[in-house]
Amino acid sequence: MIKKKTVLIWILIFTVASAGILIGRLSVKNVSAEGEGYEELKTFTEVLSIVRKSYVEDVKAKDLIYGAIKGMLYSLDPHSGFMPPDVYKEMQIETKGEFGGIGIQIGVKEGMLTVIAPIEDTPAYRAGIKPGDKIIKINNEFTKDMSLHDAVSRMRGVPKTSVTITILREGWKETKDFTIIRDIIKIKSVKSKVLEDEIGYVKITQFQEQTAADLSTAMDKLMQEKINALVLDLRNNPGGLLNSAVDVTSQFLPPGKLVVYTKGKTGERTEYHTEGVKPGYTIPMIVLINQGSASASEIVAGALKDWNRAVILGTQTFGKGSVQTVIPLTDGSGIRLTTARYYTPNGRSIQTTGIIPDIIVRLEAKNGKKEHPVIREKDLERHLKNEQMEEKPKEPEEMVPVVVEEKEDIQLQRAIDLLKTWRVFKELPKAS
Repeated sequence: MIKKKTVLIWILIFTVASAGILIGRLSVKNVSAEGEGYEELKTFTEVLSIVRKSYVEDVKAKDLIYGAIKGMLYSLDPHSGFMPPDVYKEMQIETKGEFGGIGIQIGVKEGMLTVIAPIEDTPAYRAGIKPGDKIIKINNEFTKDMSLHDAVSRMRGVPKTSVTITILREGWKETKDFTIIRDIIKIKSVKSKVLEDEIGYVKITQFQEQTAADLSTAMDKLMQEKINALVLDLRNNPGGLLNSAVDVTSQFLPPGKLVVYTKGKTGERTEYHTEGVKPGYTIPMIVLINQGSASASEIVAGALKDWNRAVILGTQTFGKGSVQTVIPLTDGSGIRLTTARYYTPNGRSIQTTGIIPDIIVRLEAKNGKKEHPVIREKDLERHLKNEQMEEKPKEPEEMVPVVVEEKEDIQLQRAIDLLKTWRVFKELPKAS
């Protein structure tokens, strides 16, 4: 049976902003303490009682229980976790695209808290934090064995206050402290302009509640300026709302086309299709992706690739093909639980494998040096396996360069050149 849920779904790699979630539907009302496995709770209550009675200092039962919940979810996959009431409240606010913090995407690699990418135009970005940086300490507290959620809580905070993160970068002999002033991170999810030769350019930085509406406005403006081709830039986009990704894809495909489907533990298939007719869905189109394109970004790129709607150009994406559900708890806290995998229209899971571009174009580091190792889903500890393939030996680690200026952006320039060539061939007279 196919059903389409009306809840908000987030599918994004963990960032200091937020993580991949589905909001609603499940609640503690659905939970029963009866059945297989729950007899082990006796051991838990015994330990709880012993600790409260015999530990050298007084400790609140709530703190112990919260710690146990964190440990339980930490043992699953890197995208599941526990959110105390204050964190859960912030997460709900963050769906609006605004949050307080420093602006980095993080993950755990080889047991160490690792920067996946700084978010453009944020304090971390301006401070010079780079992909692959190891975060050794946060405010002089070691991060070893610290959960992602705890790390995020320590880096978020009131604007104008500071946080010091201790970084170890590949090639460095010693760590370096970065003191960063927190700010309100307002992510403008859609940026657009007209490039040379009437080629439109749209960059989507994250999939938020207003992204599809903002894209529609941007596309209307670009169409009024008579663009005849489009570059959709999804590079370093960590994902966001699934509903937003579907609505964005709807602006480039005819109505009724399958964008993505999800399958949970029971195998039930839930499909998401395009709706409506938008003015930009017929013009030639190239989608730019890279290792920082994750989840919702991969859904859009995967759908456009499977339907042969666009040429995909750049480098292999992050490879996060799972959906998280946020389940509110009765005390105002919540848990973030991986509940499904998602699949492209052709039935491909991109978990750990990502989207492979039609045309691979790698950026070259300055002076020919390779810097900053790529972090992908397959590098995160406890990541879900891709059930459609056997685990392959790890490939040699790809390296990515420092952030490039537009004039040095060979991926964007290759897309422009390709669209120009596309037009030339289209306008060639047919042989008689």
